[in-house]
Amino acid sequence: MRNTTNMTEPKIWSELVPKPKKSRARWLIYLALAAVYIWAFAGVPYSGIKETAGQVTKAILAGLFSPDWDYVYLPDGEDLLRGLLDTLAISILGTIISTLICIPFAFWSATNMSRSRFTSGSGKMLLSLIRTFPEVVMALLFIKAVGPGSFAGVLALGLHSVGMLGKLFADEVENIDPGPAEALIASGASRLQILRFAVLPQVLPGFLSYTLYRFEINLRSATILGVIGAGGIGTPLIFALSSRNWDRVGIILLGIIVMITVLDFVSGAIRKRLV
Repeated sequence: MRNTTNMTEPKIWSELVPKPKKSRARWLIYLALAAVYIWAFAGVPYSGIKETAGQVTKAILAGLFSPDWDYVYLPDGEDLLRGLLDTLAISILGTIISTLICIPFAFWSATNMSRSRFTSGSGKMLLSLIRTFPEVVMALLFIKAVGPGSFAGVLALGLHSVGMLGKLFADEVENIDPGPAEALIASGASRLQILRFAVLPQVLPGFLSYTLYRFEINLRSATILGVIGAGGIGTPLIFALSSRNWDRVGIILLGIIVMITVLDFVSGAIRKRLV
């Protein structure tokens, strides 16, 4: 009877010993990353810490931990609730606009819905072009076109979301099961009937899930757009920061945290039911 232990030991030890080439490549990657970090931090200008840094830091912390509760609701002027509702409305309208525009773009960009790769490729190229412009840049352009306010924020979010939502929708269309469509084609169904009974039932849950996910992103973006004058809670936030009214900054940040947390929880629960 042969001793199989001696036959398997060399193989096991050869697998346990690290290969020198992989070890050298790993250290080269680490050195390259370290060089990139050193080069990046070396370019950061440093002029020292100001003498008033301690006083300003204490004032900011005091304002954040003692927020201005009277600003939550003001009967005669702009308050926290109106600003949060404005931000919520901007994100909802921007998401609805982008979703409606994305549906035809998704079928245009999907390879299984086009007869030639040129047709689907042109749709994907257009969506990639739209995604290259950040929502802040689009908001600045729309502010010059329609003026500052919530309307510019809605247009900026609606157009910017077309690029990403269109890509996600197109991927969802490309991943559908071709079996139901082939069965309807064999029975002599029209293209509209194929779209209604074979395609839409498969892609609709994914479309709704991606729309809710994009709404969560747009809600955060709407807060940022208000800082540059595109409406929402960001406008009173930048005014409070400019005047160093830290009590008001604290209550605004607290309201933003509560609103985003609650809506993220609700959106996540709905998406779990859809998927």
